[in-house]
Amino acid sequence: MSVFVLVPGAGGSAWYWHRVVSELRARGHEVVSVDLPGADESSGLPEYTDTVVAAIDGHDDVVLVAQSMGGFTAPMVCARVPVGLLVLVNAMVPLPGETPGQWWGNTGSEAARLAAAEAGGYGAEFDLDTYFLHDVPAEVAAAGAEHERPEADIAFNQPCDIKRWPDVTTRVLAGAEDRFFPLEFQRRVAHDRLGIEAETVPGGHLAALSHPAPLVDRLVDRLP
Repeated sequence: MSVFVLVPGAGGSAWYWHRVVSELRARGHEVVSVDLPGADESSGLPEYTDTVVAAIDGHDDVVLVAQSMGGFTAPMVCARVPVGLLVLVNAMVPLPGETPGQWWGNTGSEAARLAAAEAGGYGAEFDLDTYFLHDVPAEVAAAGAEHERPEADIAFNQPCDIKRWPDVTTRVLAGAEDRFFPLEFQRRVAHDRLGIEAETVPGGHLAALSHPAPLVDRLVDRLP
């Protein structure tokens, strides 16, 4: 069985993956859910990378899964340690040397978000309920409140320290109901930056919380 190493997005809480962890373990896979120091003003992308590399140490047949801002850490990890498969889930796809702060404007993410809001008939002003929790079960959202962390500013100004995209098979999974990174936006970014077609999965931006079983179905259906 593969070893799944799960990298969270902004804030860095391993709790984000807890429903996916249960699903993967029930299917016989080993899982490491990484907790990142997202709120630490002295820790940024290099420290996130060190943390994930340490979590991978000693494991073979690694499937590295990264969500949202975790897409900046994942290729830096792949440049340092062997990874069998990289899966980006509703993730930022960086160019070499690009910072997370630059990514928003470079990709046109805000324009895409606003256009999707107008087309979908929901509010354009960002709030957690509308953009992150709209499809998350109420009891799961309530349990997650104690795990919420801010993302320190330091990481937004640090580059994705790779010379090119790593030579690792990469898949992009995009939530059909993602309001933060709308589906068509993710498809465009994956095509333009990686030359691959994004695969659609159920759920919004926090699909691991709202639709863990279908997400795991897709994670395991094309293992190396």
